[in-house]
Amino acid sequence: MAKKTAVIDLGSNSIRMIVFEKTSRYGFYTTCEYKRKVRLGENAYNNDKILQEEAMQRAQKALRFFKQCIFRHKCKKTLIIGTSALRDAPNSKEFIKRIKNELNLNIRCIDGKNESYLGGFAALNLLSSFKNATTLDIGGGSSELCLIKDNKIIDCISLDIGTVRLKELFYDKGKTNELDEFLKPILEQIPENFCNDNLIAIGGSLRAISNSIIQKNSYPLKNLHDFRYKLEDEKEYILKILNAQTDSLADFDIKKDRFDTIKEGALIFLKIAEKIKTKQIITSGVGIREGIFLQDLLRPAQHFPQNFNPSLKSLQDRFLYKDRKLKTPDFVSKLFNVLEVLHKLPSHYKNTLINAAKLCHIGEHLNFYSANEHSANFILGGLNYGFSHREKILIANIIRLDGKKINPYNAFKALLPPIEILAWLNFILALAKILSINEENITFAFANNTLYLYNEDKELDLPIDELRKISKPTTIALAINQKP
Repeated sequence: MAKKTAVIDLGSNSIRMIVFEKTSRYGFYTTCEYKRKVRLGENAYNNDKILQEEAMQRAQKALRFFKQCIFRHKCKKTLIIGTSALRDAPNSKEFIKRIKNELNLNIRCIDGKNESYLGGFAALNLLSSFKNATTLDIGGGSSELCLIKDNKIIDCISLDIGTVRLKELFYDKGKTNELDEFLKPILEQIPENFCNDNLIAIGGSLRAISNSIIQKNSYPLKNLHDFRYKLEDEKEYILKILNAQTDSLADFDIKKDRFDTIKEGALIFLKIAEKIKTKQIITSGVGIREGIFLQDLLRPAQHFPQNFNPSLKSLQDRFLYKDRKLKTPDFVSKLFNVLEVLHKLPSHYKNTLINAAKLCHIGEHLNFYSANEHSANFILGGLNYGFSHREKILIANIIRLDGKKINPYNAFKALLPPIEILAWLNFILALAKILSINEENITFAFANNTLYLYNEDKELDLPIDELRKISKPTTIALAINQKP
């Protein structure tokens, strides 16, 4: 597979391009992303769905720019997908041929079910763990739903309701009073088994609503991917967005380029969420573009290898020195097992701590000094896929602490575990990090509130001064070269 792949999503409202760069077989990250709001579907819904010449010219201009970007980024593969506006248009073949002839770019038009599947496929592979959910991707011309049960895609549907479609047919004509009658038969197309406690929100409109909620609530992590909220807690606020005057949408932290379609998006969202009886919203920063890339990356498989995370592997690939074989994760695992008997360390923290151990040295790639700070920042900025916000923040924070005393006024306090748990995780990682640099074979034992470190064959040579600096969670003592 190509090292760099460009994926272009030709939607009814916007054309977006994202460039993915592989760092290893399955490790990858986003190199860049571009967006052009060309409104390919503009005035099509009022004209028998025929693409209008002005809109096609805008799309062609955007694609010409994207082609220049593809060349500049040295992408070896380009995948271009056309969705609702293109598949609905009687003149879509002429437009596709025109782009091929003039730009030498190949557009593949996909049907609604495939579009729905791709969004669900991306969410299933790149969100943190969930078992059951229904994805909702609201576009300009259509809305796609994908049913996921027991971590498998069960069914996909596409509905002919999108933000641009509703805008042109109802909002622009002052016919909003006719919306309920129009939407009712469409909503009835949603099968009963699509009802789900979890709704995965995909697409620009839903991400804009989630961002607005993040700002309103002063949520500490400004990261949309995997942001979750209870619908009952925010429904009244979303209704305020729906009923707001256009010139007051900025008060809701809605970006100006969303003013003309956010109300349509909010309406579709609330109607479908009510229909499928949703309780929790899981925001997805990934969608059709990531789905297209993952299909190409993972084939013939449909998922990553067990216990593999592409973001974690990408950070390791890019920022760990290949010639260093540090045993920090091994020591973390052994220490956790020994100290778990204290009944203060719930077992689910073990994997999080091991992941922190795998990443705690990446900041050294930037600078040895304050390496723990650099590692934490890399994690907050680059550990994008497969981790919940709580896991991501916990990993970054215990790495940033680096064995120092915990500040009780941490900005992320609301998303962190109790300070007693945080203190133990901080202690274990800091100790394992020091030991991994200095020794290979260490036996651990815990008794009488003392942690014993020894080697059966030789005396350990450890930096006692560094070990003394580690902040301890209790009055626990360290006994070096002694057995219990």
